[in-house]
Amino acid sequence: MRIVSGTYKGKRITAPKKLPVRPTTDFAKEALFNILNNQYHFSALKVIDLFSGTGNIAYEFASRGAQEIISVDAHFECVKFINKIAAELDFPIRTVKSDVFKYLQATGETAHIIFADPPYDFDQDSLKKIVETVFSRNLLEEGGSLIIEHSKRMDLSEIEHFSVARKYSNSVFSFFL
Repeated sequence: MRIVSGTYKGKRITAPKKLPVRPTTDFAKEALFNILNNQYHFSALKVIDLFSGTGNIAYEFASRGAQEIISVDAHFECVKFINKIAAELDFPIRTVKSDVFKYLQATGETAHIIFADPPYDFDQDSLKKIVETVFSRNLLEEGGSLIIEHSKRMDLSEIEHFSVARKYSNSVFSFFL
């Protein structure tokens, strides 16, 4: 994976092969950040990255100047890897080793952007639960977005708060406002 833009534009990061992840492709990530670049000033953002995996999305936000990023993942090796890269690059990333659903129920943190990239085999009810929890607990700052990356085989347009979906190859980003 590589960082697409910002301070560390072009930097390649190689994650250990043993991590149970499917990083967002550079193509899809670049498209996502082009959308976000037109909506937000990165230097003013607080971001929560759910199912953070390798930290791919968190690094992109950090490289573009986001001031605070919380990366949540249940896998110890993922959290350890994110901490290592964040320290090496002096990124403002705080990791939380937790099941995402437990984290969402317990956290008092809010963010401008909450990004979730769960495993593609998640069912629609699990994705709906993420949306319901984020909105019922008011975890988004005013004007904020929840973005869920999912398989193109899944349609989330019937879930409350859905705004738009953007498809890039096999990946879809569904935005909830």
